[in-house]
Amino acid sequence: MSNHEHRRLPSTHPPGTERGMPPKPDDDALAERTRAERVEAGIEAYDPDDVPPATDVRSRGKVTESEQYRGMKAEMDRQVRAGELAADQLWARKERAPYPPTRYEV
Repeated sequence: MSNHEHRRLPSTHPPGTERGMPPKPDDDALAERTRAERVEAGIEAYDPDDVPPATDVRSRGKVTESEQYRGMKAEMDRQVRAGELAADQLWARKERAPYPPTRYEV
């Protein structure tokens, strides 16, 4: 055996890729490719990153202050007074009985 020291040559590979290891994947690029493939395959309708920001106009007031709401409310009140619409149909779900009435006796 020789008394020569074993000299290690400087590595030309980035850290973490030695000994046959593949380079670490770029998670952001992988996610982008996955989204694009899902859109192309028809699994998703669109890529959320490709959608422009919303341009909806802000509401100018409360719905209950609109003329259309007041007209519909007046019509419903008229139907309740005339018996065309049962008042219990206007209750909130939490105020209603949990089950409909049954014809069976207990």
